[in-house]
Amino acid sequence: MATKTGILTGSNGAEKPRLLLIDDDHLIVESLGFVLQGSFDVLPAETREEAKSILQNLGDPPSLALVDLGLPPTPHNPEEGFAMITELLAFNPSMKILVLSGQSKRSNIQHAMTLGAVDFVTKPCDVHLLKARLQHQLMLLDAEQARITVDEEKPGIIGNSPAIETLRALIRQFADTPFPVLIEGESGSGKELVVEYLHTQSNRKKQPLLTINCAAFPADLLEAQLFGHAKGAFTGADSAKPGFFEQASKGTLLLDEVGELPLELQAKLLRVLENGEYYRIGETQARHSDARIVAATNRDLPEAVRKGLFRQDLYHRLGVLTIKVPPLRDRGEDCLLLLDFFQKLYAGTFEAFTLDEEARQRLLHYSFPGNVRELRNIVIRLGSKYPGAVVNRRQLEAEMELATYLPEKETDDLDRMAERDLLQTENFRLDEKLDEWEKHYIVAALKNSRGNLSQAARILGINRTTLYSKIQRLSIEVETEK
Repeated sequence: MATKTGILTGSNGAEKPRLLLIDDDHLIVESLGFVLQGSFDVLPAETREEAKSILQNLGDPPSLALVDLGLPPTPHNPEEGFAMITELLAFNPSMKILVLSGQSKRSNIQHAMTLGAVDFVTKPCDVHLLKARLQHQLMLLDAEQARITVDEEKPGIIGNSPAIETLRALIRQFADTPFPVLIEGESGSGKELVVEYLHTQSNRKKQPLLTINCAAFPADLLEAQLFGHAKGAFTGADSAKPGFFEQASKGTLLLDEVGELPLELQAKLLRVLENGEYYRIGETQARHSDARIVAATNRDLPEAVRKGLFRQDLYHRLGVLTIKVPPLRDRGEDCLLLLDFFQKLYAGTFEAFTLDEEARQRLLHYSFPGNVRELRNIVIRLGSKYPGAVVNRRQLEAEMELATYLPEKETDDLDRMAERDLLQTENFRLDEKLDEWEKHYIVAALKNSRGNLSQAARILGINRTTLYSKIQRLSIEVETEK
């Protein structure tokens, strides 16, 4: 019997946390399942699709997931595993995801942590150490949930930068309007927190705030989740079920990752936005929704409209009011306030560390491609490795996703190279040299992101539209995004 998120009560009354174990090696799944079954209710899966099927059929999502990076159909590279991490967090943002993989290059570890994984265990592993790490994450989850239940401890949006003050002002301005709000921002920038703040500042704050991730479900299941269904509407529909529009009542419904909404559902969403009408699957009687719709995306919707992937009329209807959540790199010293907040959040887990001045300056000038989520993971890793210690620049940089720094010797080499170019190149043109360097950086970012324009733009610290213009201007060939 389910008692709380991710927890099952056995016949003896003892509670076991659910653990989703995803690995294509049947022997590993079987052996780990046997070793961990005394402490966890292990749910095995060998592919992304099998894991998603398990999640969709569960009443409550698991607290923990143990994920291999090398999953079918491409077990020799980490792409499927990275995608699995993203999809798991779409189902349950508070899930603790540990990676168990032999693909333990530093770049894979850092990218997995930036996506939201909390730990990386290299194969082959010591099962006792693995069990201890799983138990450690459960302790962190319990601490976080205990804080969430105490309203006075909720800090709201942290930061004093002009970008955050502008964000707060827009939220107050839009809070009580009945119109849809489109929240735009990079992955990990805090869009869900903005939606929560928008809801709690409104006259709907005593009504439900519901979230559905449009990227987490196939089209047919997403339609049933949004609009509900009648009894017998499809195989397995043993009873009628209300959808999110109905359950939200007069509250707020967040459509997260709305840019991934299938085209066939976009027309139905547009109808709800225009007159509040929708139909449960299998019914012919129209129902009416009074929910306030908020949509969030890290996708470039105007570009999706140009490509025919998103309806223009829906984009304009959703974007009546727009809030852009600033990336952490544009928030100045807010990163130091957030670092302090995360240290206090995990105070029961490790003793607070401090940054020396050089490390502090390095943090202030870091681009944070993973935004606030990445900073949280950096704090967890530093706190676990250096509790109560003074952390230096090198220790800090070892936990960053991108080592975007140059040692002093390399800086000197750049100075000498610039002097040589000026002296030896006839008709030197600074614009041409800058274009050459710009092209190198863009190509490197595209290679690092495996051709994903959105991720490459985040790495470079520019928006996707600007990156696209530079690619065209510099005649850079780009492989199709995966």
